[in-house]
Amino acid sequence: MSAKPDAADAAKAPAKSKKMLIIIVAAVLVLVMGGAAAFFVISKQRAAAEDGEEAAPAKAAAHADPKAPPAYLPLDAMVVNLADPGGERVAQIGITLEVMDAKSSDSVKAYLPTIRSGILMLISQRTAEELLKAEGKEKLAKDILREASVPFGGGEEEEEEEVASTKKKKKKAPPVQYPVVGVLFSSFIVQ
Repeated sequence: MSAKPDAADAAKAPAKSKKMLIIIVAAVLVLVMGGAAAFFVISKQRAAAEDGEEAAPAKAAAHADPKAPPAYLPLDAMVVNLADPGGERVAQIGITLEVMDAKSSDSVKAYLPTIRSGILMLISQRTAEELLKAEGKEKLAKDILREASVPFGGGEEEEEEEVASTKKKKKKAPPVQYPVVGVLFSSFIVQ
């Protein structure tokens, strides 16, 4: 009687060890596959984040949060002699800068004297005839927007466009978004 139970125990031992081995191998495979999946997901997120950093300025063009109201930064009214012959014409212009958000407003305020000086120089180069036309006002607003981006590393768009048109670009760089996104005239008087 004692010989038979030993043989049965001997047969059960390899069967239990095979089952245990299969369970361990299955667990290791699950861990390896889970690790590979996690690596794949993390690498995709990193790639998307790197692409997102490059594409972020393009997305920022529509404002950081479309539900948040824009922030406005009014400038003091400016009285400027125009470039008309005789120098007798002046313009009094009130300008409000539209910025991306309140945080951007603070960074723009730090450069306000530089921006204001640039705007005064732009207006003083115009004639009354240019400023009285709608196209002249639109061009002035566009130029002021470009001038407001100079302290933040912008303002050379026209030069870059000319260079880009003469050379072939391999990869088009996404547009850079500066804190000032719009220029509004609150008053516009030409005398």
